[in-house]
Amino acid sequence: MIQFEKVALRYETGPEILHDLNFTLEPGSFHFLTGPSGAGKSTMLKLLYLGLRPTGGKIMMFGQDLHGLTRETILPLRRQIGVVFQDFRLLDHLSVFDNVALPLRIVGREEKELKSNVNELLKWVGLGDHVKSRPPTLSGGQKQRVAIARAIISRPRLLLADEPTGNLDDAIGMRLLHLFDELNRMGTTIVVATHNEGLVQEFGHPQLHLGQGSVSVIAGSKKAA
Repeated sequence: MIQFEKVALRYETGPEILHDLNFTLEPGSFHFLTGPSGAGKSTMLKLLYLGLRPTGGKIMMFGQDLHGLTRETILPLRRQIGVVFQDFRLLDHLSVFDNVALPLRIVGREEKELKSNVNELLKWVGLGDHVKSRPPTLSGGQKQRVAIARAIISRPRLLLADEPTGNLDDAIGMRLLHLFDELNRMGTTIVVATHNEGLVQEFGHPQLHLGQGSVSVIAGSKKAA
């Protein structure tokens, strides 16, 4: 699904932040993206969700070489990617329901169908009583759960999550990782950036470990049932 070949990134004339990234993500794989603070995990996720273009090397995604693609040709690729951002990026003037429903409305899903899907997912993440609430009235953990629901509502081919459990208690964090596992079993390729070593060990998925600007692949251990 994704292949990085000698990918590098620098901002303007500064030093390379990432260099010589070489790895392949097979369809249906699940990787944790790990590394110390400042290693470049968020920057690497931006490359994966097409928010940044590399300054060196080659990225293949969904069978296409990203080099030279225009805004119009990149847009259909982005619609196959779900992203959970650290800063949530919710729309404060919309209700919880409408924030989560937005990706389905963009692709023209019928209101009757999306209502059932959105309500079911909000109940699953523990927000069934907040469908009419607006983001400014929610706690940080509740906003995080809305952002996660919005990212997965359209069943993306690729799901990227930047510290998705950072504002959640351990029980909710585990529940959401089990949801990610279920999506993965249904075919979604997943990359989760995290500092939570407990989750990494509990779920045992392989790691893309960033250090000193390059990446190494660490094999997974036994997965949770």
